[in-house]
Amino acid sequence: MPSLFKIPVTSVKGVGARKAEYFHKLGIHTAGELIRFYPRTYEDWSTPVKIADSPKNKNCCIKAKIFKVLQPSVIRNNLVIYKLEVTDGEEKMLVTFFNQSYLYEKLRGGGEFLFYGTVKYNGYSIEMTSPSVLEPSDMYIHPIYPQTASLNTKNIEKAVRQALSMLPEKINDPVPEHIREEYDLCGLGYAVRNIHFPESMAALETAKKRLVFDELLVLQLGMARLKGDRLETTAHKIKKDYSKEFWKLLPFKPTNAQQRAVNDCIDDMKNNSYPMNRLVQGDVGSGKTAVAAAVCYTAVKNGSQCAFMAPTEILAEQHFRTLSNIFENTDVKVGLLTGSMKTSMKNAVREEIKNGSLDIVIGTHALISDNVEFASLGLAVTDEQHRFGVGQRAKLIAKGENPHILVMSATPIPRTLALMIFGDLDLSVLDEFPPGRQKIDTFLIDSSKRERAYNFLKKHIDNGQQCYIVCPLVEQNDEIPLISAEEYYKSLEKTVLKDYKKAVLHGKMKASEKDRIMHEFSDGNIDIVIATTVIEVGVDVPNSTVMMIENAERFGLSQLHQLRGRVGRGKCKSYCILVSDNQKESTIERLKVMCNTNDGFKIADEDLKQRGPGEFFGAKQHGLPELKIAALSNVDVIEDAQKAADKILESDPTLSLNEHRGLNFETKRLFASVGSTERLQ
Repeated sequence: MPSLFKIPVTSVKGVGARKAEYFHKLGIHTAGELIRFYPRTYEDWSTPVKIADSPKNKNCCIKAKIFKVLQPSVIRNNLVIYKLEVTDGEEKMLVTFFNQSYLYEKLRGGGEFLFYGTVKYNGYSIEMTSPSVLEPSDMYIHPIYPQTASLNTKNIEKAVRQALSMLPEKINDPVPEHIREEYDLCGLGYAVRNIHFPESMAALETAKKRLVFDELLVLQLGMARLKGDRLETTAHKIKKDYSKEFWKLLPFKPTNAQQRAVNDCIDDMKNNSYPMNRLVQGDVGSGKTAVAAAVCYTAVKNGSQCAFMAPTEILAEQHFRTLSNIFENTDVKVGLLTGSMKTSMKNAVREEIKNGSLDIVIGTHALISDNVEFASLGLAVTDEQHRFGVGQRAKLIAKGENPHILVMSATPIPRTLALMIFGDLDLSVLDEFPPGRQKIDTFLIDSSKRERAYNFLKKHIDNGQQCYIVCPLVEQNDEIPLISAEEYYKSLEKTVLKDYKKAVLHGKMKASEKDRIMHEFSDGNIDIVIATTVIEVGVDVPNSTVMMIENAERFGLSQLHQLRGRVGRGKCKSYCILVSDNQKESTIERLKVMCNTNDGFKIADEDLKQRGPGEFFGAKQHGLPELKIAALSNVDVIEDAQKAADKILESDPTLSLNEHRGLNFETKRLFASVGSTERLQ
């Protein structure tokens, strides 16, 4: 559908300039993007059930007539309760609404309606509370879209119907027919129509299968082509392995996993004619920094400069201190470049980078500034890869002549998924921990035990230690009944923690302010940091021993594991307290996974199983094209898409054949969001 991606959303009937602004907030600027804005879930109004057959504790649709209208009753705080009796001709059901006079007036006139909600059995009576109500003409499977305060799902549904009417009857299908036949895929036209307005639940599954396959295929093609771009001759092929010499610099013995990862990297740099392009993936505390230092040492000893990019200044400074200590008694010179440094200092460091007197330069995004020139950049390292875009990595690469690339991630994910997400990289996994790494005891409590938790924190602070408290929001939001960091900070003044030094830390603060607070915390001048997930990737504070996470049910397991990894980094026993009042069995089961294991890979597996489509990395996947529909837990589809991508690229590496023009367009469109289209020409 290339043409619709060039037609502004204002061309869709019923979408004026103001409504278009609301769509823009959802990332929708064209008619094509509106069609590719898929529902997040569905309500099946297509097959009403009899009242007697309604399932317990599960949403269903009931078609019934108004039988009896009861008088409204007013209780506390002007709450008005409206009740009606309805019948399907065989059984009666009580329908209850709160403060919905307009709906009550509509229904009291009588007639037949569709009621959608959960049925409860109270003794001999059957009741549905606060159901959605529609006319019998609305008896179809309703799409439910992600929405904003200004644009509800009904508005979006109406616009999508109009956008779909702009489609030609026959769509040029980007996936070749032989691929569709081999993997039993429906046509694209059928898929996009049925993903929004499915003829049946079976049709919905057929449509979803096709669109998931498409997205994973296009992602595989793009990642493979990015990887193919790197298969050029490198000017930095190393001649000698210095890793054994490096290990002697450390005060500890490396794990077998660390040695394997370093050997993988050095084999790539020594034996291949093209640059290394490798991901080292390991759990929190598995020793990735030592691996990077070992690879940097060998690169430097072979005459290359190294750039080591971290996502925050405080993390860059931490790496600088670590590597400076390791290389203190060697001829390897380590430098630091960050945005907050004084101009004179930055200029001096840039000059040392340019003339080659600095061997390893550690820094933030400042490393990819236009005024940074390397004398001979042979190795580029990025830490916490998911915090950097593909485009940012490309800018770092451009600082040298086909340098080797090493990226590191502390987000443990299953191997199949890692190959999918980091498809342009080879993979090494750190699946062991250095001796002495502690297990963090994790507990799940509800808010009734919060005071006891505060006393637990107080005890540890009185013993000279420090704590984190994590909240899901920055500031209070009336529409989302969750605890915010700002309000939480104020509320602690009424608790046993009122006399301790506290600070708030969140993503809306300036980088300099965030760094200042973390420096003070690291120096021991702050007892408690009340933060959002901004601390998910942060500095080591060995003295922090307790983390308390409020509204824990709002976080994914992998994110909880990353947050928990901020404690347990010193010699003292450490703890994590998860606070949640959500009593759903599935939620309790999910959070108990955190209490039962500290293994990030096991947690990641559970996270994928339980949360499913697109949520593993949160709302947006840092540094990757954002997937709209693909479930990253669909291992079988991932493998099928990989096979199809390999087959297509084997015959047409640049997707230039006429039958692959559509896939070429889709690949460029998907990767445009991360600034990589220039590498897919």
